[in-house]
Amino acid sequence: MEFIDVIRSRMSVREYSDKTVENEKISYVLECARLAPSSVNKQCWRFIVIHDKETIGQIAKTSMINRWLKTAPVLIIACADPTESVINNSIEYYSVDVSIAFEHVILAATDVGLGTCWIAGFNEEKLKEMLEVPKRIRIVALTPLGYPIGKKGITEQITKTLLKATKRKTLDEIVHYEHW
Repeated sequence: MEFIDVIRSRMSVREYSDKTVENEKISYVLECARLAPSSVNKQCWRFIVIHDKETIGQIAKTSMINRWLKTAPVLIIACADPTESVINNSIEYYSVDVSIAFEHVILAATDVGLGTCWIAGFNEEKLKEMLEVPKRIRIVALTPLGYPIGKKGITEQITKTLLKATKRKTLDEIVHYEHW
């Protein structure tokens, strides 16, 4: 697939089939994340890969908006070690670095036919306790990983309607040349 086609076909998937995600595909998306650029090449990211349906179900219960996560066969949690990152212009770059690596996961998954959904709405303290994440580590985002169901289910339809998430801004709306 051409890179622009991968980007265009990426979508937030909130309903997954029961089909098992092959270990090779999981390794591929994680390898793509590993190769991401980072500030001063610190590579502060860490990933937790969860296959256990009971654990995924417990994580789904930690947030009212993420109950649908229980359908995911795999869950990837993107974490950062801020001590392995930099601060520049008052910006803590661990969140930027992990986000770049995590986007590599999202696009690589799309490339191999897997669905994802970037999730920022979660209770970090509950997840850290549940998964025994050290105090210094930050959880930045999570995504389910799996094969999308054949047609959009009710969860997808409701979410799209509520978020009005299908319209993309034009280049004219987001790009400035030479000055603001």
